[in-house]
Amino acid sequence: MTYKHRIETQEIDTQITIPVQGTAGLQVVVGVAPINMAENPENVTNVPIVAYSFAEAQKKLGYCNDFENYSLCQSMDVSFRIFAVAPVVFINVLDPQKHKKNYTKESILIASRKATITDTGILLKTLKIETKEGETLTVDTDYVAVFNTDGGIDITLLTTEKTTNATVLKATGDQLDPTMITENDIIGGYDAATGKETGLEVIRQVYPKFGVIPGMILAPGWSQKPTVAAVMCAKTEDINGVFSCETAIDMDTEVTKVYTGIKKAKEELAITSPHAILLWPKLRLGEKSYAFSAVWSAMTAYTDAQNNDVPVKSPSNELLKVSAAVLEDGTEVIIDTAMAEVVNSEGIVTAVNDGGWRAWGNETAAYPGTTDPKDRWICCRRMMSWYRNHFILTYKNRVDDPANSRLIESLVDSENLYLNSLTSTGDIAGGVISFNEEDNPVESILDGTIIFQTKIAFWTPAKYILNKIEFDPTIIQNALGGA
Repeated sequence: MTYKHRIETQEIDTQITIPVQGTAGLQVVVGVAPINMAENPENVTNVPIVAYSFAEAQKKLGYCNDFENYSLCQSMDVSFRIFAVAPVVFINVLDPQKHKKNYTKESILIASRKATITDTGILLKTLKIETKEGETLTVDTDYVAVFNTDGGIDITLLTTEKTTNATVLKATGDQLDPTMITENDIIGGYDAATGKETGLEVIRQVYPKFGVIPGMILAPGWSQKPTVAAVMCAKTEDINGVFSCETAIDMDTEVTKVYTGIKKAKEELAITSPHAILLWPKLRLGEKSYAFSAVWSAMTAYTDAQNNDVPVKSPSNELLKVSAAVLEDGTEVIIDTAMAEVVNSEGIVTAVNDGGWRAWGNETAAYPGTTDPKDRWICCRRMMSWYRNHFILTYKNRVDDPANSRLIESLVDSENLYLNSLTSTGDIAGGVISFNEEDNPVESILDGTIIFQTKIAFWTPAKYILNKIEFDPTIIQNALGGA
């Protein structure tokens, strides 16, 4: 051992925050990624990609701060960097074979044997570099090209005969064109001839591929479009024929610029599904502008993870970790409680700045059309979907077992034990499952059908707290000795 008699210091690498993990609010995000920066750009179109960290998402899909063109980057940034929650499933619809254009850049100046292409979206494998004199340079022999953090390309010239006197470069190749993406790409569909699914149809593949169930479907930058929103709602039910989840949908802040116009905007969007959470306006952190759905969904997943991965807590009055609420054009929107109540009364979630910007709103899009607790309250609706999915996952291995008393008793006993545990932890108000003979005539049992019945109650949010305060003169009289 080395002898030491001194005082010294030592630096260690910065420890990146490890994301908390949970699947109750598993985000499935459909949109566009800068896949030219991905490890394998040709293999990440219309397939579900799961990521447990920012580095993994960046490696698989690419990342840049151009949130307007590359909408998936919003959820990467807010989920992994701001809330540190994982996993997240991404579905990129940008096709490098389809959504591209020719690229040419003249007169790229060289300084200290380095040059930069500031344009983004360039497919690195198609990039060709020439000198001003028209001599073609060979990658990794005459130069090295790597993406920078802005999505552009940094070029470093190596010392070769071709580069010795080079002062200006020319670049050609293929460039992604995200402006070619349409609503139809996001909605997607099924090709009967090839059997391939695209866009929102790919959600079906999440459970078979990863063994996890979508908790929240979102498409930041696209969900404000009525046709996209309608399909997103449809995809929340009967996932793989049995599962259900919720969807976060943005209101169009380019059209709806004041809170008083929210009622008309909802009517025009025509979304009243209890599985839908409508959000208005957009949010901003520093110079970055986010779709509300991207932030709200990450915050909700984080809140679930902090509550034992159970969606018992309403995601209202939770910090959004942003600096402003804004419209599409960047105009700040200052929303107070009275204004927020108007927005909430139409079944729309908004944001208020009260000790930090917070989500404000407990109702699904079904409100005020319904007052059924399981469909009105976001937390109750999410708990219902979560419990139904739990039951399916827990007992699907019992399908095709003998329909005898052993099966019935073991299932009833097991599930009642689980419901009691949820009650004792305060996750539900109470619940009980039973097997009733009147629901199960011999004919049904002979047909292979057995029916159970569960009665369950979820905690509703304390949306309104009132303290009636009265001035009592007798207190003064007593304080003065009863005089």
